Amino acid sequence: AVVTTQSTGSSVSTQSTGSVVSTQSTGTLCIRCGKSSYHIQKKRCSQCAYPAAKCRSFNWSVKGKRRKTTGTGRMKNLKIVHRRFRNGFQSGVAKPNKKVASS
Repeated sequence: AVVTTQSTGSSVSTQSTGSVVSTQSTGTLCIRCGKSSYHIQKKRCSQCAYPAAKCRSFNWSVKGKRRKTTGTGRMKNLKIVHRRFRNGFQSGVAKPNKKVASS
C-alpha cells in the first residue's frame, strides 16, 4: 500500500501482511496412470479417465496418444509373446532328434 502524507507530499511504501489463504488440493495420484490428476470429489482421473474401463485418448491429440501407446512402458507380457512368436509358439514337448543317415 502507498501512503501519501499531506505535509511533505512524498509517497512512502508500507509493507502489510497479506491474508493467509489455505489452498485446498482436489487432485491426488491416480493409481492407473500415476499422474496427479485424480479428482478426489469427482472420483475420476482427468488424464486417463480412471475408473473407466478404457483409457482416455482422443484423435485430436496425436502426441498424447504417442506418449501412452504400446511400447512406451514395460510390456511385461507382450515382450514374452513377441519372443514366443519368433519361435513359432513351441509347446513344452522337446523336438525329436533327427537321426543322421549313416552310409
